[in-house]
Amino acid sequence: MSFLRLLAALWLVLASAPAMADWHRATSRHFVIYSDQPADGLKAYAEKLERFDQAVRSARAMKDPPLSEAGKLKVYVLRDPQAVEKILGAEGSGIYGFYIPQASGAVAFVNRARTRDKFELDGQAVFFHEYLHHLMLQDLDSSMPAWLVEGFAEFFATAQIADDGSVVLGHVPEYRSWGLFNLKGLTIEEMLGANDRHIDEDEWELTYGRGWLLTHYLTFEKSRRGQLGRYIQGIRRGETPLASAQAAFGDLKQLNRELDQHLRKKRHSGIVIPATKITVGQIDVRPLGAGEAAALPVQMKLAIGYNKKALGRVLSDARGLAKRHPGEPTVLAALAEAEYETDNFDRALAAADQALALAPNLRPAMIVKGRALVELGRRDRARANWKEARSWLTRANRLDPDDAAPLLYFYQSFGAEGVPATRNAVQGLIYAQALVPQDKTVRRLLVRQMIADSKLAEAGKLYESIAFDPHAGKAREQRLKVLAALRSGKAQEALAALDALAKKEEKES
Repeated sequence: MSFLRLLAALWLVLASAPAMADWHRATSRHFVIYSDQPADGLKAYAEKLERFDQAVRSARAMKDPPLSEAGKLKVYVLRDPQAVEKILGAEGSGIYGFYIPQASGAVAFVNRARTRDKFELDGQAVFFHEYLHHLMLQDLDSSMPAWLVEGFAEFFATAQIADDGSVVLGHVPEYRSWGLFNLKGLTIEEMLGANDRHIDEDEWELTYGRGWLLTHYLTFEKSRRGQLGRYIQGIRRGETPLASAQAAFGDLKQLNRELDQHLRKKRHSGIVIPATKITVGQIDVRPLGAGEAAALPVQMKLAIGYNKKALGRVLSDARGLAKRHPGEPTVLAALAEAEYETDNFDRALAAADQALALAPNLRPAMIVKGRALVELGRRDRARANWKEARSWLTRANRLDPDDAAPLLYFYQSFGAEGVPATRNAVQGLIYAQALVPQDKTVRRLLVRQMIADSKLAEAGKLYESIAFDPHAGKAREQRLKVLAALRSGKAQEALAALDALAKKEEKES
């Protein structure tokens, strides 16, 4: 009887314990996806993302070059919006998902919950919207006004994938209905011409909704065919957005009246991309190994890039994991990165060495080792070994030449040493910017290098997307000062403003 009671007690303990989800990893042509879905569910999810990618490229006539592992968007698929808020440390914020462009690899955090209410935003629409930004930033060579950036993203965010594999683009974003029908205050001139003004909360909602409406109208209205292209080309030639709008669209008040009529239509057209134009490609799904699964929570939090206080808690988690999984190179590489991000460079180096002893070609550990050696050399010139530090970054680059991160860190190592970057390092930075044009750190460093090389016109053109970023917030005024100095040929003034802004943003991060 005592044995049966023991079994019963054990069953109760197991039944009350939280179930450990089995995480899987899917690799496709454009994505690396992590999710706790079953393998078949994750494969179907990956296929949906690939169909969306192909539909967007088909509609926009975009190129589709092959991507290395580093060039693929890394997607963490969480269960619901609450899980997204929790990983971000922003419970109750209403954040359904987010996207982070960075040299170490762009990442997206999404939730797979679907809403039954068409007037409520869901995880799929958020991901499609953010992925459109990811693609646009790769494809645009000029800064565009907020309405166009957000309107285009909303146009594609409502994509519907049919059972036959076709994709329909351009559905009405019903979740913008309240703003479209109830908010006022953003004139057509302000919306079309604004790329350097502050936008308040209501104006943002109108920018998303009216941006979709104008994108949709210009796409399907035959009498307006070609005008959107002329508007974009005018901006690319250096015209102000408002001047380009007036030249492309004519009477803006008349355009606004037509938009109001378009909004009241009962049916709106869409674009159908047939399944025959979509090639999904191979999708590989596998369960995560014990070490990968253990390291995943730390890797997700490191990808987000918390402040130092929050990173301290991540480091504590990473150290605990390393004690429980001492022979797992993935765990040790995550620990090395956590130590590095909290300025424990000796410990970062030790953890990276442990990981490399177990897995000599583990690129994340190579990169952390190179960066740790650079920082140790910066802090103590007597123990600096710049050649060895750069050798680890070079090895990582050789394993994946299309990874921007080693190229960025190799370039930064010369600044840490206090010497001018070599021509090879500058060329590497230029290539890094081409690989990840979304990353502002890479772009800002290249702008700085161009100033040093007396290429102010090129620097100004490259800096435009930073200066006119509609999400710049408090940094907007200072960024515009940098751009103004570049455009007027004042190199030292631009350099001083750029460095002051970088210091301020680093302090606030």
